[in-house]
Amino acid sequence: MRRAVLGVAIGCGLVSAAAFLGAAYFAREVVVPKTWRREDLQIRRVFRDADESPLVELPASARTTVPGRYSIWFANGTGHACIGEIVSRDASAGTVTRLVERVDSGDLLTARAGIWSGYVYPTPVPLGLPYSDVDIPTDNGMAPAWKFAPTRASGDSSTWAIHIHGLGGSKAGALRGVPVADRLGYTSLVVSFRNDRDAPASADRRYHLGETEWHDVEAAVSHAVSQGAHKVVLFGWSLGASIALQLAASSEFRDRISRLVLNAPVIDWRSTLLANARSSRLPGWAAQLGLQILESPGARWISGLGTPLSFHTLDFLARADELSVPTLVIHSEADRSTPFAISREFVTRRPNLATLLTFPSAEHTQEWNADPDGWDAAVFDWLRNGPPSSTAVSQMTAGL
Repeated sequence: MRRAVLGVAIGCGLVSAAAFLGAAYFAREVVVPKTWRREDLQIRRVFRDADESPLVELPASARTTVPGRYSIWFANGTGHACIGEIVSRDASAGTVTRLVERVDSGDLLTARAGIWSGYVYPTPVPLGLPYSDVDIPTDNGMAPAWKFAPTRASGDSSTWAIHIHGLGGSKAGALRGVPVADRLGYTSLVVSFRNDRDAPASADRRYHLGETEWHDVEAAVSHAVSQGAHKVVLFGWSLGASIALQLAASSEFRDRISRLVLNAPVIDWRSTLLANARSSRLPGWAAQLGLQILESPGARWISGLGTPLSFHTLDFLARADELSVPTLVIHSEADRSTPFAISREFVTRRPNLATLLTFPSAEHTQEWNADPDGWDAAVFDWLRNGPPSSTAVSQMTAGL
C-alpha cells in the first residue's frame, strides 16, 4: 500500500511539474519576440509560360489556393517575390501554379523553399508612391517610420493615417493600407514600435500585447499633430488594432483620432489566447495557468516581463463603452488565429459606432490579400462617406 501511495504521489508530482512547464512555455511563447521562421513552403519550380510570364509551382494547400495577392520570402528572408493569380491546378500532382508578379530581391529561380506571407510590399518602393524616412522619438529611442505625402492635391492632407503592424511583424506589413489613404489625400505614417526589430527594444525585451506599445505609436501621433495633422485615422492590423484601441481610449490625442480601421483585430487578448491554446490542444487549465503567470508580479522570473500584464486593460469587449471613435472592423470568419466571434460581439455591443466588414475566406490579417480591390473600395467608401448611423449592427460583406 505504501508503495502504491508513493507511486501515486510521484505520478501526481510529475503531472503537476509537466503542467507547470507547459503553462510556463505557453506564457513565454506569448511575449517573447520571434526572430526566425522556418521556410516550410516547398517551391517546386519556377518557369515561364508561352507568353514569357514568370510562374511558380507550389504544393496545393488551403493557403496557396486562395485567390488574391500574396508573397514568398526565401533565402533566409533576403529574397522576396509577389505572387498573384492562380494560373492552373494539377489535382493528381497536388500542385498549384501561380503568376509571379514581381521579384523584389533575391533569385527566385534558385529558391527551393520559402515562407508564404501576406506582406506583398517588403518596402515602400513597389508602391510607387513618394516617401521619406522619419525617426520618431520614443521612450526607448528613435523608432523609424515611413512618411508618405499625399499625391492628390484635392485630398485632405491635414488628415493623417497612422498604420500599425501586427505581432511578430514589421512596419512593412502595414503598407497594404497606404494606397487607399493616398487616394483619400491623407498623409500616411507607417510606424514601428518596441521589440519589432525595427524600433529600439524595451528594457525587458518582451511583448506587452499593446499595453505599453501604444505609447510608441502615441509618439507618432504626437509627431503628426506637430506637423499639422488636425485629424488622425488609425489603421491597425491584429496587435496593431489593439494598440489603436488603447490610443482611442487613453491617448492625450484621442480627440484628434477621427476613425479606426481595424483589420483582424485582437479585441480581447484573454479570449484570443485561450482560443489559440485550444486549437493547439493545450489543456484549458494549463492555458489559464499560463495567463496567471503573465498577470502575476511574482512570476516575472518565468515570463521575463518587466511589469505583469493586465488582461482587463487589454479587453475591449469589456471596455467597449469607453470608445467614441467610429470603427470599421475587417475580419474573416475563417481566421484561425483571432476568433471572428469576438469581432462580431464587439460590433454588436456598439452598433452605432462600429461597422463589420467580412470576407469569405482568408488567413489571419490576409483579408486585403484575398480581395485587394474589394478591401480598398470598401475602406475608401467608409472613410469618404462616413460610418452609417443605425441602431442595428451594420455589416458589409465583401465578395472575392
